[in-house]
Amino acid sequence: MQKTSSRLLSLLSLLQARRDWPGSLLAERLDVSPRTVRRDIDRLRELGYPIGAYKGPDGGYRLEAGTDLPPLLFDDDQAVALALALQIATTAGAGIEESAMRALSTVRQVMPARLRRRIDTVRIAAVESPASQANPQVDSAKIVTLSAAVQAREVLRFDYAPANSGAERGDILSGPRRVEPHHLITRGGRWYLVVWDLDREAWRTFRADRITPRTPTGPRFTPRELPGGDLRSFVVGLFRGSDSTGDWPCWGEVIIELPAQDVSPYVSDGIVQSVGPARCRVVLGSWSWPGLVAAFAKFDADIEVVGPAKLRDAFSDIANRLARAASRSPRGPAPRAG
Repeated sequence: MQKTSSRLLSLLSLLQARRDWPGSLLAERLDVSPRTVRRDIDRLRELGYPIGAYKGPDGGYRLEAGTDLPPLLFDDDQAVALALALQIATTAGAGIEESAMRALSTVRQVMPARLRRRIDTVRIAAVESPASQANPQVDSAKIVTLSAAVQAREVLRFDYAPANSGAERGDILSGPRRVEPHHLITRGGRWYLVVWDLDREAWRTFRADRITPRTPTGPRFTPRELPGGDLRSFVVGLFRGSDSTGDWPCWGEVIIELPAQDVSPYVSDGIVQSVGPARCRVVLGSWSWPGLVAAFAKFDADIEVVGPAKLRDAFSDIANRLARAASRSPRGPAPRAG
């Protein structure tokens, strides 16, 4: 059986996890009698925690909202989760950056030294992008390990599982990689490590869920300067296929025979301008000219290419390719033998 102090912490942690707790279920989770649970509830009330009781066939307890804030309780994983959430909020561009920074500072001050040291290893940045609904999760232990290597400026060795080849099973498929870790970021609901790849002598990004760190870490390094000097622009540029400007390498402008209000909901990273009741001007970027053609062609309407000439040429090439595909006769079934 747990000591009384440890049991009180466990009880408080359970009460914070959900609204209503039947007394019998609390007793089962803590491996004590219902009478002991009642005594522990009274002790927490004496410490200032507003714990109410509710009646019924399966009566129990709930942690109420109080006028005074009693001491907060966080276990190790909760402390790391809180630090991650607050640090993302400080860089997410949501208008709460200053409040999140003050909240992080307040929480850090009341943490014991052991948890404070762990929180201090976490250094991340958020880069906005629409999030996928099926992103793989990364456990907090790995986030802490990668963050610690970034903060310590130590060469990191890790195995990396490429996409669609067993990464979901945790298989180690390639490596080890040797990198200088510079930033841990979130983008589109996924975690990425921005590094200088020592073997390829180039800036790279690696998905954190596919990384399996090796220990120990390597020697310390002097941080290199990111191209352009701005993390956000550099990372956006990497994902868009450009070098360091944060801009698409291919931009184009067209007139689409649709009202602007029908087009704008589907253009999240471009410009839509009405030029009439049933026409609009659309400016979009893409990683390639054929990709840009596809982005415009998804609208079921006539299109007039404004420019540049490379976009007009790409439309012509795609049109010829599609015309050839449409003119080809489908192959019939293979002839049967004898």
